[in-house]
Amino acid sequence: MTEAVDLVIRARWIVPVEPAGLVLDHHAVAVRDGRIVALLPQAQASTRFRATATVELPRHVLIPGMVNLHVHAAMSLMRGIADDLPLMRWLQEAIWPAEARHVSAAFVRDGTRLAAAEMLRGGITTCNDMYFHPAAAAEAFAEMGMRAVVGIVMLDFPTPFASDADDYLRKGLAARDQWIGHPLISFSVAPHAPYTVSDASFGRALAIADELALPIHMHIHETAREIEDALAAHGVRPLARLARLGVLGENLIGVHAIHVDDSDLELLARHACSVAHCPTSNMKLASGIAPVPRLLAAGLRVGLGTDGAASNNRLDLFQEMRQAALLAKIASADASALPAHAALRMATLEGARALGLGDRIGSIECGKLADLCAVDLGALDCQPCYDPVSHLVYVAGREHVSHVWVNGETRVDKGIPLLHINHSELLRLASVWQTKLGN
Repeated sequence: MTEAVDLVIRARWIVPVEPAGLVLDHHAVAVRDGRIVALLPQAQASTRFRATATVELPRHVLIPGMVNLHVHAAMSLMRGIADDLPLMRWLQEAIWPAEARHVSAAFVRDGTRLAAAEMLRGGITTCNDMYFHPAAAAEAFAEMGMRAVVGIVMLDFPTPFASDADDYLRKGLAARDQWIGHPLISFSVAPHAPYTVSDASFGRALAIADELALPIHMHIHETAREIEDALAAHGVRPLARLARLGVLGENLIGVHAIHVDDSDLELLARHACSVAHCPTSNMKLASGIAPVPRLLAAGLRVGLGTDGAASNNRLDLFQEMRQAALLAKIASADASALPAHAALRMATLEGARALGLGDRIGSIECGKLADLCAVDLGALDCQPCYDPVSHLVYVAGREHVSHVWVNGETRVDKGIPLLHINHSELLRLASVWQTKLGN
């Protein structure tokens, strides 16, 4: 007697990510009600399951859907408006003035739609977002069928979105209340950075995160100047200040963590924090190179993020895997630093674990949600292929993604996005905002 399932995916290779280092040849994944119910050899799948749909991937590698651990999704509408500037000039001279003039719920909704389409097309099924108007962002992610952790952003200065820290929190919590129980949308508390948030505001953010069991998502130690300014203002480095305030913990996702010394590393490790490594953005803004091998050696969870399209300028985790692996090697003078399997794990399971979602996504295991990505390695530019994981990191790109599933539902089929908004409408929205921001 065969078992009925919704979907069987038969692939040349499957890389489940957990157990680490495993590559399965000619295996299949069975999906029922959005969850993985079996991972087994194709011959066994043929006799055990009766599928409503079967997808044959004879020259593909199937991996977990990738997790973008740090993004400002709506900033896709600012892609390329202020290139080749260091961080603080980029923010003060270009980004913050543009946001003051243009950011609205409509801006965030349309920019997030554009970002979600780009990410899904490139195999990213989950992202950790930080931006204004979280209700509009949540609406856009849900509409596009993408899993997202939406940040309740907080700063200590006014913007068109909110007047003060309490106003940011009030509006963000109202958005969370609207989306409780949604299968794709959850929330984090997102104080922007130590240099934009006061001690009192951190106290309120921490209380909310503890009460609601939410992750804390914030930038830390991104530039050398940030460290210098913190020493002048507070007498201690930013991470030491956060430790004193009780902010460090297993639920903290610290973004960038570039300028960390031994004392910073000890604090991060002692409190079991996570780090979102954004190598391309760090290079483009000349912020520095995060010491990823040392972070990993200390036992930290390190995931990969793209940052926003305004500072990258792509939302492409294939690029981030490659850049992370190469930067780790050159910075440590060790060619064995951050091998391909480790880079793929950072782009999948480690990001999921940082978000508290590691029991649901990030690896291909029975019982987990069927967030999956197939990459076609049959093209001429991928030949020959001796090691599919090496190819994922050092050869393939997002253009080789052929299929994407979220909760077992198809989001990309044979390279074509199957989204609720068509390609022409997304192009129209991008053009409208380009005209507005260009004036």
